[in-house]
Amino acid sequence: MLRLHEFLTGPMAWIAFSIFIGGSLHSLARMFLLIHKKERHIYSYMSLKYSLRSILRWSLPFGTRNMRMHPGMTIATFAFHFCVMAGPVFIASHVVMWEEEWNINFFYVIPDYIGEVMAAIVIVSSLFFVWRRLFLKEVKFVTSASDFVILAIVAAPFITGFLAWRQWGNYPILLLSHILSGEILLMCIPFTRLSHMLFAPFLRAHTGSEFGGVRHAKDW
Repeated sequence: MLRLHEFLTGPMAWIAFSIFIGGSLHSLARMFLLIHKKERHIYSYMSLKYSLRSILRWSLPFGTRNMRMHPGMTIATFAFHFCVMAGPVFIASHVVMWEEEWNINFFYVIPDYIGEVMAAIVIVSSLFFVWRRLFLKEVKFVTSASDFVILAIVAAPFITGFLAWRQWGNYPILLLSHILSGEILLMCIPFTRLSHMLFAPFLRAHTGSEFGGVRHAKDW
């Protein structure tokens, strides 16, 4: 068990981060190459003003008409994404790991008890998203098995982390599962629909520029 822990927090962690960084750079480079090859005209109307306007508007809770029409989905989505992004980086127990293993210091640390709440938010939000895909006709129609797999990949590190922190079950097994599931999530990001975290700013900038500079309209 100790050797497995050392492997997951040592070589496997390096592998996971290498695949994440390398895969992300490859995906972004491929996107720009495709744009240059097939959609080069996009550059003619790209606007920093309209790009930032669109990104800012869509980054604000209830900043768009669609968000205001679906308040439950908006709250769950923003809470989910905030906790998924901030929790693994700034939670106190992880910050200790960053400092010990990577010699990285952070200006802000989220106390573990708040991290526990954030993990619970991710879990509850994930259940809400599953419910929507199972019971809302308009969502169920465009849902495939891969949607549930991706959601499970995202939720797994938070479920195992929450259970390990609470010590509900076999703690060593839960801790190893938490580390491994987190590394699997990291490696999956560049190669699945989770890559929207990489592409979203560029897509938002493109849409904002097209609506603002070409259609002379708002995109929200």
